[in-house]
Amino acid sequence: MTSGESSIMRTFLPTSIVGSLPKPSWLAEPETLWSPWKLEGDALVEGKQDALRIAAHEQRRRGIDIVSDGEQTRQHFVTTFIEHLTGVDFEQRETVRIRNRYDASVPTVVGTVSRDEPVFVDHAAFLRQQTDQPIKWALPGPMTMIDTLYDRHYKSREKLAWEFATILNQEARELEAAGVDIIQFDEPAFNVFHDEVQDWGVATLERAAEGLRAETAVHICYGYGIKANTDWKATLGPQWRQYERSFPLLQRSTIDIVSLECHHSHVPMDLIELVRGKKVMLGAIDVASETIETPEEIADTLRRALQFVDADKLVPSTNCGMAPLSRSVALGKLSALRAGTDIIREELTAAKP
Repeated sequence: MTSGESSIMRTFLPTSIVGSLPKPSWLAEPETLWSPWKLEGDALVEGKQDALRIAAHEQRRRGIDIVSDGEQTRQHFVTTFIEHLTGVDFEQRETVRIRNRYDASVPTVVGTVSRDEPVFVDHAAFLRQQTDQPIKWALPGPMTMIDTLYDRHYKSREKLAWEFATILNQEARELEAAGVDIIQFDEPAFNVFHDEVQDWGVATLERAAEGLRAETAVHICYGYGIKANTDWKATLGPQWRQYERSFPLLQRSTIDIVSLECHHSHVPMDLIELVRGKKVMLGAIDVASETIETPEEIADTLRRALQFVDADKLVPSTNCGMAPLSRSVALGKLSALRAGTDIIREELTAAKP
């Protein structure tokens, strides 16, 4: 049992965040996705640690039960991991369509991919030192990784996904050894490539999570609140039913927790029923809005979700990462998440015989 595992089981409706928090202005440009670092060398190493320390402190202060890194040590949720692998050339870049939504200049796979050393393990060990609470660390999932590259070597999305799954499993096992209680794999690509999810996407995800004692989570969202994503959402109609394809597959998988976008989205709440039996990390915070939710708004979202997920399996969370938001808004949303969750905790406690 890892250090925070017993706490996870003790806490009723444990709160968490999905991904990023705003970085300090001295580390990266505020309210900017994927901003370059403002520091270099030893100063950057120290700056990342300071930012991690702040992120952990603010989550604890705002009442978040499962503490994560807020992506303070990575510039991009996918490419920062890929930068540390061999077989990928960041000088040879190609423009590709990311998740059929927007064009981006991405690195090229030029040879066999491998991981020669840990990527985030030292950072995770540092986070572990900052708190006795359960900690969660996120990694990109295999399918989302291959969708953020140009492949000149394997020439097969599936083959490359299996290679990445093995590499991710190596990293995940070392994160677990460093004291991480929950390892989250980010797979927004699951909402786009439905046939591949069924054919090999869930299988490669399970390979990435193979043999772990830590709890495992998969996060599937509709993306940050940026124009390319909001434009895509506008094409999805009055109901967003993409989860209908992946949830039955995940319900039968070895993954412990399914993380989904919910609040202010057009996801029909009853789709949560499709993962009955799994823990559900429910997005009750809208990361595409500067408006801080009221505790009652969050409580209402959680109440409706409890029709389809047992209370002992609900983890109130955010829809996605909050890096593009101002620091004051993001921290205000954390406080609101805790306050709204407390309303439901009190209601459920009062209802017990």
